[in-house]
Amino acid sequence: MSDLHKEVSELERKSATAARLFDIRRIIGGLFVVYGVIVTIAGISPSDADLKKAEGVHINLWTGLAMLALGLFFLVWMKLRPAEAPAGPVQETDAD
Repeated sequence: MSDLHKEVSELERKSATAARLFDIRRIIGGLFVVYGVIVTIAGISPSDADLKKAEGVHINLWTGLAMLALGLFFLVWMKLRPAEAPAGPVQETDAD
């Protein structure tokens, strides 16, 4: 294997790693999970004023749980269908 071929293989591997690292599903899922945990914790024991404002509904708890579910959905989706590196240009060979 030539040095050039090894370098190209290494760059393709790094490109695939970068594509998975900056997958938007990871960012969205992570943020929803973090904010979902925060809102869920805030909704576990609401004050009487908060319950009165929300007309008796534990809105922070339900919203936090929904955010957790959505964030986990994105992260599971990312695990089940990982991003692939974009395909490079097709090189044509001369067939004489």
